[in-house]
Amino acid sequence: MAWIASVIALVVFCAAPAQAQPYPGKPIHILVPYAPGGITDIAARIVGAKLTETWGQQVVVENKPGGNGFIAMTAGAKAAPDGYTLVMVTVGDVAINPAMFKEMPYDVERDLAPIAMVSDAPMVLAANADAPFKSVADAIAAAKAQPGRISVATPGNGSVNQIVLEWMALNAGTQFQHIPYKGGAPAAAALAAGAMGKRSTLNPEWPTLQQEGVKDVDASNWTALFAPKATPQPVIDKLNAEVVKILHMPDVKERFAGGGVDTIPSSAAELDARVKQEAERFRAIVQKANIRPD
Repeated sequence: MAWIASVIALVVFCAAPAQAQPYPGKPIHILVPYAPGGITDIAARIVGAKLTETWGQQVVVENKPGGNGFIAMTAGAKAAPDGYTLVMVTVGDVAINPAMFKEMPYDVERDLAPIAMVSDAPMVLAANADAPFKSVADAIAAAKAQPGRISVATPGNGSVNQIVLEWMALNAGTQFQHIPYKGGAPAAAALAAGAMGKRSTLNPEWPTLQQEGVKDVDASNWTALFAPKATPQPVIDKLNAEVVKILHMPDVKERFAGGGVDTIPSSAAELDARVKQEAERFRAIVQKANIRPD
C-alpha cells in the first residue's frame, strides 16, 4: 500500500496552486501617447525613474505618438491586465477625445483602470506686451465689440486649450477667432489670467478667469497614470501608494515646478471622479460650440 500513498501524495502536491510572484517581478512599461519632451513624457520619466529606484525593476517609457493619442491609448487598453503595461494620459485622452470623436478604438470606462493623478499644468490666457489688452475684461470687451475678430492661438483643434477658449466665449456671450497650431502656440509676453478654478501654487499672483469675471470656466492640462481594466486591485493599490509617495518627494516637486507644473497626488477613486466630471462638462461645451477635431 506504500506505493498508493506515494501516488496520492504526489497528486495532492501537484494540485496545490503555485505561489504568486510578488509584484513587480519584471520590467514595467509606461506608454506615452506623445513625443519625448512634453509634460506627459516628463511625468512618465520622473515617476518611472523613482519606481525603478524603489522597486529595483526597470521602468521603461515608450513613446507612441500619433492618431490623437489613439495609438498608445489602444495599446494600453489592450495590454495584459497584470500591472506591467501602464499608460500616462492627459485630460485630452480620457475626457476630451470621448467628447470629440463619435468612434474611438478604446473606451475609457470599459478598457482602463485609474491609478493616480500625477501633474497639473495651468493654462494661461496671455497677450503680446504691446497689445491693448491688460486684463481678461479688456479682451472680452474687444471681442464683444468685434465678434470673431480677436484672434487667440492654441496648440490645436480639439485641444483642452480650445475647449477653454470656446467655453470662455460661450459664458461671455461673444466669439473669438481660433488659430490652431500643431503642437504649441508661440509664448506670450504679458499674462492676462489662468483658466484653473484656483490660483496656481507656482504663480499665486495670477488671477483665475473667475476672479476676472468669467464664471464657471475651470480646466487645466493634467496628466494621470492608468492601467488596463481588470488589473488586480492589490496591484492598483500598490502603484497608487508608491506614486503618491513619489509626488510628495521634495526633489520630484521641484522638478515638476521647474516646468511650471504642480504635482497632484490622488486616490484612484478621486481620479475616476475627475475624469467623469470633466468628460461630462467638455461634452456639453463641444456640442454647444460645435467643436470639431480637425
